[in-house]
Amino acid sequence: MTGGLIAVLVVVALVVVVLLWAVAQYNGFVRLRNLVQESWRQIDVELHRRHDLIPNLVESVKGYAAHERGVFDEVTRARAAAAGPGAGPAEQAAQENALNAALGRLLAVAENYPVLRASENFQQLQAELANTEDRIAAGRRFYNANVRELNTKVETFPANVIANMFGFTRAEYFEVDDPQIRQAPSVSF
Repeated sequence: MTGGLIAVLVVVALVVVVLLWAVAQYNGFVRLRNLVQESWRQIDVELHRRHDLIPNLVESVKGYAAHERGVFDEVTRARAAAAGPGAGPAEQAAQENALNAALGRLLAVAENYPVLRASENFQQLQAELANTEDRIAAGRRFYNANVRELNTKVETFPANVIANMFGFTRAEYFEVDDPQIRQAPSVSF
């Protein structure tokens, strides 16, 4: 074998290694992007479940506190905005924050009616809502972990070369800005 042939084989081997690396990186980006999309869909399912529970909760409270029309209208408007189609994670988070605030006011109204609070239907709706909130929180953690992994890969060298070549971009986190959600709940007996 001549020196020229060895050089050509080394170059070909390097090109093959680089191509295999590029394909592996590309496939990794596709996997992460799909995982982020799937985890967002899981959050979306839970948000829809939550949005479906809210009218029942409003109707339960309406039966006891019909004069609280402004609170009911606010919850209805916030729910309609949050349930609207096509929102990205940041926009959806803002809409959910507004809905959380409206729901907080609705539940505060319900606190003024001991008979309502003792109602089995109301208690069941509150338990369903609390369960759904827990599922949304779990979904948010899973989604944000996937977003972090994708964003880290998009930003780190040398994988960012492949990301830039094929248009892979950072994903948005789904963050809750409501201070009431960020603080620990108070429990009283």
